[in-house]
Amino acid sequence: MSLLSTARRLLVTGAIATVAAVALSGCGAITTGAETSSTNGGFQLAGYIQDRIDSGEPLRIKLSYHDPSLAFATPISAGMERAGEELGVDVQLIGPTGGDAAKQVAELQTLIQQQAVDGLAVSSASSDALKPVIAEAISAGIPIISFNTNNPDSEQMGFVGQDLKASGQSQAEELASVLGESATGKVVVFSLDTGAGWSNDRFSGFEAGLSGTGLEIVGPVNVGNEPNAAYNVVESTMAGQSGVVAIAGLDCCSTTAAATWVQQSGNAGKIVMVGFDLLPQTADFITNGVVSFTISQNPEEQGYQAVKVLYDFLTAGTPITGVDTGAQFITLANIADATVEG
Repeated sequence: MSLLSTARRLLVTGAIATVAAVALSGCGAITTGAETSSTNGGFQLAGYIQDRIDSGEPLRIKLSYHDPSLAFATPISAGMERAGEELGVDVQLIGPTGGDAAKQVAELQTLIQQQAVDGLAVSSASSDALKPVIAEAISAGIPIISFNTNNPDSEQMGFVGQDLKASGQSQAEELASVLGESATGKVVVFSLDTGAGWSNDRFSGFEAGLSGTGLEIVGPVNVGNEPNAAYNVVESTMAGQSGVVAIAGLDCCSTTAAATWVQQSGNAGKIVMVGFDLLPQTADFITNGVVSFTISQNPEEQGYQAVKVLYDFLTAGTPITGVDTGAQFITLANIADATVEG
């Protein structure tokens, strides 16, 4: 068995193990031990939140997503709503349409200042943009975590989501395996937001995964999140390239835009197309042989676990730790058993 095959097996095994842990514990990779909800390290819970807990009022937990208009937000919201119903929590998905970091920060600051929230989970297009407001929430005694996209250098109390760098590396290693050890040529990489922290993490992993191969990376090329504009960027980029053997999308939207170009340009079966996430359109592309594989990061579980870890902390004092929602390769062989994200 090759090293690439071993890596792929380990990644899928890790995803299965994560799902199993969630099923057994009901709260993912969370440990118990604290007796009050007012501490997690040196964190001190706000008095108004403790009063709400003591009086039995429903907790108000909000998930701030960097762009709720994206299709990926739909399964996140479904998981959040499932947790809210199961736990009796008042939940809401908020955030700015179009991925405006300044508007996201302003919305969060208003919630903090008005004491209108008991727990926060944030997913940012730019990790640096949210650092100050995460610190502001901690200072105000509001538990705050990141989900979907990480803010590792902030004061967040934990992260719920996929290891982005590792997933990018696994995508590249699997692509190299599909192409063959002796493959040469260009691999064009697209992202809906090349300036975002999550995109940088995933691309750095992708670069590491192709290191030492005969493949040349072009990009990442920014496509934005508007479908028609994204397609046009892909089309113009590919018009200026030669010797391309593969295309990789780093997210849901760049994957569908690039796959659409592969199909419409007659390059299905000629250029290997790989991506991330499993939107309905991506599932169709896999079924029709346009996309070789995509990597699912279980967004519904991200929404569910983001609420659950905050709820457990507030009601039972369970220390907040990270929850890895895993990664799974979706191909034609297992597409029938996969959960479509949207």
